[in-house]
Amino acid sequence: MREYLLTILVAALVAYLLTPAVRRFAVWFGAQAVPRDRDVHVIPTPRLGGLAMFGGMVAALVVASGLPEMRKVLATSDVGVIKALLLSGGLIVLVGIADDRWGVDALTKFAGQVAAAGIFIMQGIQIYAIPLPSGDTVSLPPAYGVPVTVFIVVATINAVNFIDGLDGLAAGVVGIAALALFSYGYLLSKANGVATLSGATLTAAVLVGICAGFLPHNFNPARIFMGDTGSMLIGLLLSAATIMLTGQFDTAMLSKGQFPFYVPILLVPAVAAVPFLDMLLAVWRRTNQGRSPFAPDKQHLHHRLLELGHSTRRAVLIMYFWVGLLASGVVALALTDAELIVGSVMALVIVAGLVLMLAGSGRRRAAAAANAAGAAASAPAGASVAGSGATPAAAPMPAPVPGDAVETVPPAQPFRPGDGAHRAAPGRRAERPGDRAAQGGASRPDGFSQAGEYARPDGTHPQAGDPTRPGGYGRGA
Repeated sequence: MREYLLTILVAALVAYLLTPAVRRFAVWFGAQAVPRDRDVHVIPTPRLGGLAMFGGMVAALVVASGLPEMRKVLATSDVGVIKALLLSGGLIVLVGIADDRWGVDALTKFAGQVAAAGIFIMQGIQIYAIPLPSGDTVSLPPAYGVPVTVFIVVATINAVNFIDGLDGLAAGVVGIAALALFSYGYLLSKANGVATLSGATLTAAVLVGICAGFLPHNFNPARIFMGDTGSMLIGLLLSAATIMLTGQFDTAMLSKGQFPFYVPILLVPAVAAVPFLDMLLAVWRRTNQGRSPFAPDKQHLHHRLLELGHSTRRAVLIMYFWVGLLASGVVALALTDAELIVGSVMALVIVAGLVLMLAGSGRRRAAAAANAAGAAASAPAGASVAGSGATPAAAPMPAPVPGDAVETVPPAQPFRPGDGAHRAAPGRRAERPGDRAAQGGASRPDGFSQAGEYARPDGTHPQAGDPTRPGGYGRGA
């Protein structure tokens, strides 16, 4: 356990310390997220936070490989964990940097994800067998194991990428998922008398550390985004831990039967049920509308939570709650025999969470509506109500009293150079050079003075904005 704790600490500390430097580099490099219609943030925010996470991963792997006991385990393993993570992670980071700075089309990113999955397969990270409910195990030849592995890697990366829409959401959700995988691998190994040190559990520990180190900079209000550089990297590590944990335990030695073998495969969809469901809904919605499945919109689940009246922080904490509940429930079912108790507790917590979430959002929406109505009622005529977007109708001008002379101002004639005077409209006295001293302001070609006054036929110049004459408001008003 000491090896894992040291690995988590190094990954978290390096990622945390590197993030400010990466933020300055992102600003200089021009990798900033300009607010779009579907975004929640309103100011440009630097991307490339995944670079700091990658630095934390590299430092943690270097330290772990230097520990005597961990080095023995990695040396005798058939899977090249360190090499696989460094090569595939480096490739994904390069693709992410290009996308965060210049923008990369979906096909190019998909090709990079498939190539990263290919590196996994070349280093031995692959699905080799699937157990059946009858107790038998079906070995998967490369013709089936390779496509299944590629699918898991690509699906996990894109599921994480889809939820990276709120401050701290992706880092927190993936961190909880990695913690659940780490707990499952370590506790199940200890319960069945298996060595607790393994490449799968090490990968989960590294992922926990880099998410914990980056989250303080990324939580609302975020000072930096992880970008596609970070979302694809942590999705890649999550898929690696899932694949390696799936084949780590022999079903014949598990005291709980077949269920613990399925936990890694079930755990990622369970803890990432929100992103996976969001991904499936987004693909169905966009395809049904005749658009590309990768076309962006503002109908993700976290956007819907904001529409219910939750703040950004509260929406993120709600997602944390559901992910943590599902993850802890799946791990508890794999490690204990009290299925009924675990199921009952989870059901009660789910009901209580739904009631509190919906009731709280209803109260907040009602309070917001009441505040908007009160502001509209107290606002003066013609003033806009903040937050409502509405402007009350201006009071109508009083009708002229019969017998009053209503002055009409015909359009001024254009100024002709060389006239020596400003040509006035019919019924007006042409303004002469001597008028400038009397008025105290320079004349203009349209017959108006700088103060917003115009020349009446009787030679007088009323003050700008004179409200006593219908239509007599000057340009200064």
